[in-house]
Amino acid sequence: MDAMRGAITPKTRALIYNNFQNPNSAESSSEEMEELAELCIKNDLWVLSDEAYFEIQYSGTPKSIVSLPGMQERSIILYTCSKRFAMTGWRLGAAIGPKQAMDAFSKFNTNIESCTAHFIQRSMIDVIGGDTSGPDAILDELRKRRDATVEGLNAIDGISINTPNSTFYLFPNVTKIMERKRLTDVNQLMTEALTETGVSFCTRKHFGRMLENETNQYLRFAYSGISVEDINEGMAKLKQYFESA
Repeated sequence: MDAMRGAITPKTRALIYNNFQNPNSAESSSEEMEELAELCIKNDLWVLSDEAYFEIQYSGTPKSIVSLPGMQERSIILYTCSKRFAMTGWRLGAAIGPKQAMDAFSKFNTNIESCTAHFIQRSMIDVIGGDTSGPDAILDELRKRRDATVEGLNAIDGISINTPNSTFYLFPNVTKIMERKRLTDVNQLMTEALTETGVSFCTRKHFGRMLENETNQYLRFAYSGISVEDINEGMAKLKQYFESA
């Protein structure tokens, strides 16, 4: 928060808030969210709240910054059907906010893409207000995949990872693995692992420049499109490769 306060200038107009995050599944505590809301109100900032993974929660009830006092009139929710409803290829989402802002969004959207195809819009109406058994089943399956991947990673010497409560990503620290293999480039680990095991994953380097004083090395696993059986097979292969010198 101190770094964020220091980054605000008289030219700052908005803050992009990415909660329930890809790649590391991080989520804000209530205290952090309230502190952020106070900062935005104090500095008269709008918030673009990226809530793509808002409903991919394995326990508890998710909370939006828009629900806090004084935030509804200065917030725009960026929502998508891609995650909860598994409609990634439909490229369907929505902006939700005050009418004045939505009128401006509508003008931009009309001139950029005209409109989303009508049958896709109708599908969003159906899923948003419809039967939740499908999305609930998806979440149950994702929970099984999460647990299998966490168990597999924690069985590897040199990796320890907590069980996240949101999204479908894992971000293990593999610094000890890199040291064991005498590697300095995490992308080299990725390439060698793919060659030796056939298992593919992303690395920290896929997600922006390194922060100041950041020294640990991370991988990013996604378990959204893979069965528990394939996860177990892949984790067994990675264990053998990662634990070899």
